[in-house]
Amino acid sequence: MMAYTCSSPSSSTSSFFSIKPKTPSPKPHFPKPHFIKASTNPSPPPPPQQQPKPISVSKPRRPLDENIRDEARRNNPTYSHLFSAKYVPFNPDPSHQTSDESYSLDEIVYRSRSGGLLDVEHDIAALKTYDGKYWRDLFDSRVGKTTWPYGSGVWSKKEWVLPEIDDADIVSAFEGNSNLFWAERYGKQFLGMNDLWVKHCGISHTGSFKDLGMTVLVSQVNRLRKMNRPVVGVGCASTGDTSAALSAYCASAGIPSIVFLPANRISIAQLVQPIANGAFVLSLDTDFDGCMHLIREVTSELPIYLANSLNSLRLEGQKTAAIEILQQFDWQVPDWVIVPGGNLGNIYAFYKGFHMCKELGLVDRIPRLVCAQAANANPLYLHYKSGWKDFKAVKANATFASAIQIGDPVSIDRAVYALKNSNGIVEEATEEELMDAMAEADSTGMFICPHTGVALTALIKLRKSGVIGKTDRTVVVSTAHGLKFTQSKIDYHSKEIKDMACRFANPPVHVKADFASVMDVLQRYLLSKSPNH
Repeated sequence: MMAYTCSSPSSSTSSFFSIKPKTPSPKPHFPKPHFIKASTNPSPPPPPQQQPKPISVSKPRRPLDENIRDEARRNNPTYSHLFSAKYVPFNPDPSHQTSDESYSLDEIVYRSRSGGLLDVEHDIAALKTYDGKYWRDLFDSRVGKTTWPYGSGVWSKKEWVLPEIDDADIVSAFEGNSNLFWAERYGKQFLGMNDLWVKHCGISHTGSFKDLGMTVLVSQVNRLRKMNRPVVGVGCASTGDTSAALSAYCASAGIPSIVFLPANRISIAQLVQPIANGAFVLSLDTDFDGCMHLIREVTSELPIYLANSLNSLRLEGQKTAAIEILQQFDWQVPDWVIVPGGNLGNIYAFYKGFHMCKELGLVDRIPRLVCAQAANANPLYLHYKSGWKDFKAVKANATFASAIQIGDPVSIDRAVYALKNSNGIVEEATEEELMDAMAEADSTGMFICPHTGVALTALIKLRKSGVIGKTDRTVVVSTAHGLKFTQSKIDYHSKEIKDMACRFANPPVHVKADFASVMDVLQRYLLSKSPNH
């Protein structure tokens, strides 16, 4: 058995591990494809009094009356914080900082004094105490483990997310660590590409990427309630996925959740999730923007914590998907990342994750970002096409990509900043384009949501125009699971969508229940697939 010590500059209740052999010995085996490495030459270790207890690679099973949270508490001693984060006003031009305004993350605040957005700012100087290799090895060493809370793809980057939170306050379903799918057949057959990937963020606890941000927000609310802050419940306006994530994480922590939904505008699969998880659901005769206006008014008057992406805490969790993409490519940077956009927090979160990795030396560049919008709800696209002139909200029309049916996005300034600083592009997809793209992708073995169809449409257009090359490593972010949108798929393959050709529909063939009829149909089908036979 090899003995190990743990080098840690971590927070008072959360150790993180850089595995370093005491004596020369064969390197321990870590399973691929996570590329987990032993760090034999970490950056300068913290003072001895801050080091956690030694651990071993093959540890004994915990006592039967102890759970993984108890085990983490027993193994992780208390030592001083080295990392911190705070709220600051979002500033699209950091070189012209005009205020020293800032707030503790333990304060309940959503806007700056001027009414602008807030951002979570980390102590980059403290994080730079450790070099890029240290952070890469650290993050890699946590992948695929059940050690609390690092089994989560979000909390495995805890020092970059909420560095000061107690592990005992974290509410996690071990979200993240989602599949990076090589879309081999789709890329080759429809786009002539050999390095196309789909990041399936929808393969998650509640079926969407919103879990990544909600684990952070609800964990912080859990902390605030234990501090006796005036928080009775958590509320959100939602087009579906946000409410599903909020209700699930609140239910796990025993925190009341309140959801404002636009009546008759989301799928049954999305509606049933908050109901099943015990949320208090209000169905309102308005659209998402109307729900958002109401929830902001309500949370200013009642002890309800606002959970929409106006709250910048969620973006701290969502940015870990970008870090995870780099990790899954063994810290090689893709050329393009395409993200569907509605309220526009996610495109900024991806930029922030990539930028932090570059700033802290894990990679030497960031990918170009593309934000894809539905043509029926495309204020960012219109803003981009105007040369970033004065932004104008639009009235969002109905779209199959219902989660991005937003005409007045909260994070417009964040999105513009991210795109300008990544040499980014904005594209749009009509309803027919996004549904056809979804059907084509499904025909190659995927089962994607309409929002991913929007992103794939953007890719198709950029390939046809030559902007994205056939050998460019490209990642399309799939934000939700296709099972949430089965009705739209049924309508498409039944050719029941008005004014849509449904070119790739694949309806069932009705056949008489006799041998001759079945044989005749199958022979004609097989002949169409292989004429030479």
